[in-house]
Amino acid sequence: MSRTDKEIDEATDAKPSRASAARLSLYLRCLENWRRAGQATVSSGNIAETLGLSDAQVRKDIGYLGSPGQPGVGYKVPELIRAIREGLGINREWRTVLVGVGNLARALLRYQGFREQGFEIVGLFDADPQKLGLRVDGLTVQPMSALPAVVAGADAELALMTVPAEAAQDVADALVASGVRGILNFAPAVLRLPSKVRLVNVDLAIQLEQLAFQVQLGNIP
Repeated sequence: MSRTDKEIDEATDAKPSRASAARLSLYLRCLENWRRAGQATVSSGNIAETLGLSDAQVRKDIGYLGSPGQPGVGYKVPELIRAIREGLGINREWRTVLVGVGNLARALLRYQGFREQGFEIVGLFDADPQKLGLRVDGLTVQPMSALPAVVAGADAELALMTVPAEAAQDVADALVASGVRGILNFAPAVLRLPSKVRLVNVDLAIQLEQLAFQVQLGNIP
């Protein structure tokens, strides 16, 4: 954990920090795997060992949820899953639109994890006239001009953005104007958004750069 994240964790008592929320998502993945394997209970130590964290850090993160465990027993897997989902706000459906129907978007649409976690893609949009009207994963690709009506009609709050870097800011502005409250951006671009709209960037090249750095660092005598 970076120093900044650690400082935020220590200063935040009422709700999880972003760093804690990110770890809770990892805990959730582990718990769902254990549930599928038929495991009924789990300890903070089990989670810590699986993810390479400290037992104290896991207990602190789970503590934000109201400590749903029992001394000497641990946490009941279904109950902790439910508590984490409530804490992360994914105990309900989040309707989502997707802009930029290229190869990456098609791969994302085939990923079943979105639907399993409550994220329902309700609209596809593209500026390429050749893509308009195509059916992809049961949805019809629509022009950007239809974005406001679809967002309003479907009560969509989130957006996936898989557009070229040069189009990213204009598309983000259109999403904000349509009422979207959060954007997951896959475009390699720095976006300027109003503070009321949340932004998460996924730059695969940066992730590979960081991976290369870690591998190189590991090779240093």
